[in-house]
Amino acid sequence: MKVITLHGTHVVTGPGSLEYLKQIECSRAMVITGGKSMFASGVIDKVQSFLQRDGSEILVYPGISKNPTKEQVLKALEAANRFQPDLFVAVGGGSPIDAAKAVMLFYEHPELNFDNVTRVELPQAKGRTRLIAIPSTSGTASEVTHVTVITYPEKNLKVAFRTEIIRPDIAILDGNLTLTLPKQIVAETGMDALTHALECYVNKTGDTFTDALAKSAVEGIVRWLPVSYETGSIESRQKMHDYQCMAGMAFSNAGLGMVHGVSHAFGGMFNLAHGLANAVILPYSMVYNRKDAFVAERYRILSDALGSSVIEVVEKLGQKLRIPRCFAEYGIEEDRFLQSYDALVENSMLGATAANPIKVPVGDMKKFVRCVYYGTQVDF
Repeated sequence: MKVITLHGTHVVTGPGSLEYLKQIECSRAMVITGGKSMFASGVIDKVQSFLQRDGSEILVYPGISKNPTKEQVLKALEAANRFQPDLFVAVGGGSPIDAAKAVMLFYEHPELNFDNVTRVELPQAKGRTRLIAIPSTSGTASEVTHVTVITYPEKNLKVAFRTEIIRPDIAILDGNLTLTLPKQIVAETGMDALTHALECYVNKTGDTFTDALAKSAVEGIVRWLPVSYETGSIESRQKMHDYQCMAGMAFSNAGLGMVHGVSHAFGGMFNLAHGLANAVILPYSMVYNRKDAFVAERYRILSDALGSSVIEVVEKLGQKLRIPRCFAEYGIEEDRFLQSYDALVENSMLGATAANPIKVPVGDMKKFVRCVYYGTQVDF
């Protein structure tokens, strides 16, 4: 028996769907967001306006960075404990959504903290507060997953923890929020979504539901990401918003793979945007994993659907989107890489690497980490 959860209570999608907030009843709403973009675009003003009721209070908490840290979560938690919200609203990229998830978990369960959250069995039942997630980028799908990823600066490491408590109750996918995204962010977050779909599709714990969602997401992202990048049309931005969400529904049930294990290691060490790190690593992982018969067959199915080798499609897409070919090309200095090499290898073996369709020996990971840094061929 397998229990499949695709999202919270419901997903609201389409241009203008932010107005769904007018239907939400709450007494005290805490809005967690990032830096300036959601304010400059007027989104935060709209959120406040749509939530406002007679007698209700709204607290806007900004400042979540591209890789939310323990310290940022704890400061937001202090604000939440003072304000006592009955609703959390996360607005922005995956980072403020992930931060809001962690804040809500610790707010609901004060017995939990960053020292024990990865060592104890987490509660699964929903509590007194609700969470609405409103993504402004099309990549992480954090709005439908039961996972949050927080950076532990003292370890130079990103750590994920999972529980149904933090799966958002409502996801609002309004393509209008993505219209002002810079092309670089469109590229990186789009490749993040493609990584989710591809890693999920070749994960051996998948099923009929996740296979269908992941395969459709791959096909949709390959088609619409270049259009979104080049034209920024509302149709393409909404399509990307929907397909990245489908990828999230799939991988939150089937899992990911080594791209995310290695990405969290490099991202935690060098403060890289998650989508960028995934985009660099993805083609190398596909070459590594294709030696497995199951993975090779999955790639054949995708290649047939796409009309060309899926690995070549991914490589060419990365070039079109101006994704660096390797981390050296991105600009990470070799001295820093070499000084961090042992820790990078060790951290790359953690997390989603354990779910990779091929077991990755440490010896292979040592070679793989060098490949993604120097841009050398995976031939092992």
